[in-house]
Amino acid sequence: MRVPVTAAILVWAIGDAPMHGAAQTAASANATITAVPGIKAGHHTLSERPTGCTVVIVEGGATAGVDVRGSAPATAETDLLKPINLVQQVHAIVLSGGSAFGLDSRSGVMKYLDERNIGFKAFGNINVPIVPAASLIDLNVGGSSKIRPTADCGYRAAQAATTAPIEEGNVGAGAGATVGKGAGRDLAMKGGLGSAAIQMADGLIVAAVVAVNAAGDVIDPATGRVVAGARTPDGKSLADARRLLTSGSLQPARAGENTTIGIVATNATLTKTQATKVAEMAQDGYARAIFPSHTMGDGDAIFALATGTRTEAVDVSRIGSLAARMIADAVLRAVTQATSIPGYPAARDIP
Repeated sequence: MRVPVTAAILVWAIGDAPMHGAAQTAASANATITAVPGIKAGHHTLSERPTGCTVVIVEGGATAGVDVRGSAPATAETDLLKPINLVQQVHAIVLSGGSAFGLDSRSGVMKYLDERNIGFKAFGNINVPIVPAASLIDLNVGGSSKIRPTADCGYRAAQAATTAPIEEGNVGAGAGATVGKGAGRDLAMKGGLGSAAIQMADGLIVAAVVAVNAAGDVIDPATGRVVAGARTPDGKSLADARRLLTSGSLQPARAGENTTIGIVATNATLTKTQATKVAEMAQDGYARAIFPSHTMGDGDAIFALATGTRTEAVDVSRIGSLAARMIADAVLRAVTQATSIPGYPAARDIP
């Protein structure tokens, strides 16, 4: 169903068609997670092999929640985000490659924030930046598994963070991401990092950034068409994981190969409980755009941030529904903006 022009404005990058059919803004509009006031984002991509990290910084702090739906997660500081726990705001969230090793990236972000006295004030004057993180596994892509994001990667990503539209494709946490392992890794394709944002007529903004390293195929929910995923034995066409599943030939998702990680953000004012609910609802975006999703071999996770610059009363169900939509759009952006690397063709290269 099309969204009326009077109800919302969907923004996307220059030259791209809308995913779900809404009104386009001026070409200069920010279509990414930095469309939310108060948010900066940056990447650092390693040159030695395809991997890296992405940081979303909220210097003024943001209420946060998280939902971990996959069965093979690599995360840090997710317990802190439970509504019953003490700390109420975070100052950054890090997404990275490198599996559990990549969680070291958050130390570099903490160092960057601490140098600027941004953080939770323990004992009144001791600064402790609150930086949750999640990593995807790309250790077997494009070179030595000993090359992975470190604290230096996080520090450089934080240095690079700006309010400009975030770069997409083979960057940061999405540099070594792949998708579509249902016919085996040799017939998989390139994943990546994508972002999307929507601004409603009443000023509400909801945005997302996602690093897509899924076991499953990426599907456009608007058309039902596979955009990137498992390929046919000749490698020239898309096999469609849905067909592989019903024929009994879909290979099980293997731990150590997958995970889709993301962040949704809004300018609304939310409690930790409400932010957690938004993160839960946002997972629907994965299920719409990735098949299969939330498997035993995926570590799917979504963080939710609320900057609180918009103080009007909130409808959590509305925000969560928009977050799911932006997650789905960001997943599509991740694979359509990606480019090929050796052994992994991109969506743009498969007819």
